[in-house]
Amino acid sequence: MNPQATQPVRLSPNDVLRFFLELFAFFSLGLWGFVAWPTPLNVVFGIGAPLFAIVLWGLFRSPRAVIRLDPFGKALVEIVIMGSAALAWLVMGQPIVAIVFGVVAAVSGIISGRKEYS
Repeated sequence: MNPQATQPVRLSPNDVLRFFLELFAFFSLGLWGFVAWPTPLNVVFGIGAPLFAIVLWGLFRSPRAVIRLDPFGKALVEIVIMGSAALAWLVMGQPIVAIVFGVVAAVSGIISGRKEYS
């Protein structure tokens, strides 16, 4: 019998928060694409920006990533995606949302990164 199959998956509150931060980042990039660009380009960026971020996350950062990276590489991918989402809110004229999202994402990322090293 496989011992890993019987052990339950343990999720911390930070893991749940990080999941919602990822979803919010993808939503933010989509909203930015639809709001910040003129009509023909808004569809391209509104669908393309979050799709690109989702592909990057799936390839490099997800728990079942296709391409394994060291912790520095994973952090870099996460900083690019979360930073882009925070910057999108800033460009849309919402500095409070940008700052709050950026700070929460950074703190959550630091907590998660420290957990990976222990």
